[in-house]
Amino acid sequence: MTTCDVLIIGAGSVGVPLAWYCAQAGLKTIVIEQEASWGRGQNRAAIGGVRATHSDPGKIKICQESINIIKDLQFGRGIDLEWHSGGYLFVAYDEEREQAFRKLLLTQKKAGLNIDWIEPERISQLAPGVRMNGLRGGTYSPEDGYCSPLMTNTALHRLARQAGAEFRFGERVLSMTLEGDRISMVRTDQEEYAAGRVVNAAGATAAELASMVNLEIPVHPDAHEAGVTDPVERFMEPMLVDITPDQESGNYYFYQAETGQIVFCITPKPQIWERDCDNTSSFLPLVLRRMTRLYPRLANLRVRRTWRGLYPMTPDGLPIIAEPEGISNLLLTVGMCGQGFMLGPGLGKLLAQRLAGSGKEHQDLLDEFTLYRKFEGMELLK
Repeated sequence: MTTCDVLIIGAGSVGVPLAWYCAQAGLKTIVIEQEASWGRGQNRAAIGGVRATHSDPGKIKICQESINIIKDLQFGRGIDLEWHSGGYLFVAYDEEREQAFRKLLLTQKKAGLNIDWIEPERISQLAPGVRMNGLRGGTYSPEDGYCSPLMTNTALHRLARQAGAEFRFGERVLSMTLEGDRISMVRTDQEEYAAGRVVNAAGATAAELASMVNLEIPVHPDAHEAGVTDPVERFMEPMLVDITPDQESGNYYFYQAETGQIVFCITPKPQIWERDCDNTSSFLPLVLRRMTRLYPRLANLRVRRTWRGLYPMTPDGLPIIAEPEGISNLLLTVGMCGQGFMLGPGLGKLLAQRLAGSGKEHQDLLDEFTLYRKFEGMELLK
């Protein structure tokens, strides 16, 4: 039987940075991944946005850590991630959205977020050509940005290996054995493992993994599509987000990557509860109609490709970061709700501090994102 301090199941948006920080802290760390390499689950479907602009203080804290980590990789270590601090801009075209954003600013500023309300004239400077008719203003957080998920997770995987973490790809977990209040063995199709801590970072398959220790977690994947255009000369800075729903969709968002392409996504309505990752014929007509209405000049761009991935959703749009009752050596880092890429680096750093420490570091995060909350409502900026 192979033994280690930390056994992470899932080499994705959370598992890879967690492995890096655990190995850095001197913990013998092994990562099991059923896919052939890192980031082959939902990480590769991420569009690359990294924002601390949330309506939840805990997520603000985690993502501020993520942004600092990404900036250090890009500028401190000289690792090109195609990071661009273009900011996030949430636009308001009606009184309901304006009042909600202005009210939320109190929570965001209290949490230490650099954000403010800006007027239509400033929005036009940041995103020339945006529809001005009816625009009331919006919230803008200039320190948010975007980067390449492929380049970022590849860099984190390399750093994790250099720190001593071991990755075992193409290996599927078959069962986990409980003895008393501990997982005594994790059995895969290739090996048996015993670990001081077992981490469920399995993304869209997290619920199935949890069921192996008779644990029910409310994480269910729903399908989202995204796309990218041909590159053009830069004409806009921020990630532009419109959360105004219509009959067919919820929020939609798009940005111009460091390399010039427009990358875009939309939330379908109703949500699509399935695991099918094949492209559909309905996505482009839906998202392009809304995008070109908000930003007419986008109509001149040519779409290069589209793709589909899964959001591991919880009922309230918030992650589950928890040490479940009755299993003393299990840590859940699940239900990232399509935001694993932006949460992963910061969450990996904070959780590794807890796993390596002898105290109760970051208990506040586990209290806020407990498995045993009521799961009521939905985060406003989800």
